Amino acid sequence: MERFNLAFFRGAWRITAPYWKSEERWSAYGLPAVVVGLSLGLVYINVLITEWYNGFYDALQHYNETAFWADMLRFSWLAGLYIAGYVYQLYLGEMLQIRWRRWMTHHYLKDWLSDRAYYRMQLLSDGTDNPDQRIADDISAFIRGILKLGLGLLSSVVTIASFITMLWILSNRLTIPIDGQKWEIPGYLVWAALIYSVAGTWIMLKLGRPLIGLSFNQQRFDADFRFNLVRVRENTESIALYGGEDQEHKGLGERFASIFRNYWAIMRRQKIINWFSAGYGQAAIIFPFLVAAPSFFAKQIQLGLVMQISSAFQQVQGGLSYIVTIYPDLAAWHAVVDRLTGFSEHMAEVRGVATDINAIAQETADKLQLQSVSLHVPDGRPLLSDLSLSVEPGETMLLTGPSGSGKSTLIRALAGIWPFGSGRIVAPPKNSSLFLPQKPYLPLGTLRDVLLYPHGQSDTTNDTLTEALTAVGLPRLIPQLDEQKPWPLILSLGEQQRIAFARILLQKPQWIYMDEATSALDEAAEGELYTLLRHRLPNSTVVSVGHRSALNAYHKTRLQLTGNGAWQVIPAGA
Repeated sequence: MERFNLAFFRGAWRITAPYWKSEERWSAYGLPAVVVGLSLGLVYINVLITEWYNGFYDALQHYNETAFWADMLRFSWLAGLYIAGYVYQLYLGEMLQIRWRRWMTHHYLKDWLSDRAYYRMQLLSDGTDNPDQRIADDISAFIRGILKLGLGLLSSVVTIASFITMLWILSNRLTIPIDGQKWEIPGYLVWAALIYSVAGTWIMLKLGRPLIGLSFNQQRFDADFRFNLVRVRENTESIALYGGEDQEHKGLGERFASIFRNYWAIMRRQKIINWFSAGYGQAAIIFPFLVAAPSFFAKQIQLGLVMQISSAFQQVQGGLSYIVTIYPDLAAWHAVVDRLTGFSEHMAEVRGVATDINAIAQETADKLQLQSVSLHVPDGRPLLSDLSLSVEPGETMLLTGPSGSGKSTLIRALAGIWPFGSGRIVAPPKNSSLFLPQKPYLPLGTLRDVLLYPHGQSDTTNDTLTEALTAVGLPRLIPQLDEQKPWPLILSLGEQQRIAFARILLQKPQWIYMDEATSALDEAAEGELYTLLRHRLPNSTVVSVGHRSALNAYHKTRLQLTGNGAWQVIPAGA
């Protein structure tokens, strides 16, 4: 989308409208009303200052000291009012901006995180590039842009309406000498400003259109570069062990090269725009003086009127040329609207696609039951065919099979996040279940926050946390409970898996699903944790994925997947 067409404005309205209908609608209407009122007041003060020019410069021309000081006093209180209005216009505008951003950020976060849209966007499509940038940067840029552009447009319209009558009247006091004759064209300064501005706007739209796509790409390239820098930071140990510094440097260099090339294209286009914009602005300054000069030197008008004509012309011409002066910002805002619109559409799309393709009926009950469940990958390759089984509360089941046979995919289906399949799954409610992936997720925050993620109670005592850490073999971490550190980097994968078992002890789920949750531990440590689990939570149901035969000792039954869709349920020791 590179044009300001109906589809663009519909997209901008879909982004804007929810805030005005939200629980904050009173401030959403009230603050803009005050800001608009102040903007109108500033325009009115500009009208008074333009009228002031006439008397002030006439006083200078006639060496009238009394009138000079009187006009200086009048300007002082006009300037004081203008400064106060300007300061509070900016202050209240910033207040509106941060309140709107707060609401809009929560709105987009809720939309992105609900129904696991964040997961499905990665799973079901190429997805929106860098959703983090959409929420962290583009929302702020959208609000900042709409306030700046909207208030600027309003101010321009009001300025035109306020000054055009003045300029029309002033035009009638001037004559144009042509071939020795004096011609009077009613309101010709108004027509000159209109023609000048329309021509300038048309040229600017033609020159500036490529900036929309370039601005869109610049944000995307910047975000891609930043994302890959974060990946290096998050995988420092793996990169160091592989000795992959040269490859990472090459990859980052290629991504920055995209930034460089695109920015160079922006520079070249901006140079063309700046040539035109600067020339356009300078010509607008001198034009009213050229028009008024013959009458001034013929002593038909005085200096004050010349200055008033100049000020009025520049106000009208500036209002009519708003697009010319603001176009780079407008192009950048267009790109922001495109990105946010695409982000919202992607979230809606993946929900719709997931609904269309997800033939697995999900129900909730205090049991685990699968009826004729079949799973496949996005390209249609089958993983599991017509699986039917029941797992009663308190039972233990081990999922085994070769790599790629669908063990982890079955865990995802039990969690309700895998959409490719058919059949019926009856599963316990989420608040009584805990899923442990092979690599535990450690959120940002203190070690206490890490342990209590995601369902823990914030009022859990230090003694309880201390006991859990001791039980899983991490007593050395007890003094660091309230310290914020990069825990994924500090703790080994085995220690992170012990943290996951500590979460089980703290949260006491009735249903526990573990996807190779002890893969980084030796068999002795693995056995200790499973024994601890059965001792502390003897009535909890455990479904594990694993490859080691030693795990059979801690499970009653085994679901063996063959890798071609076939399966069998056998005793764990068989």
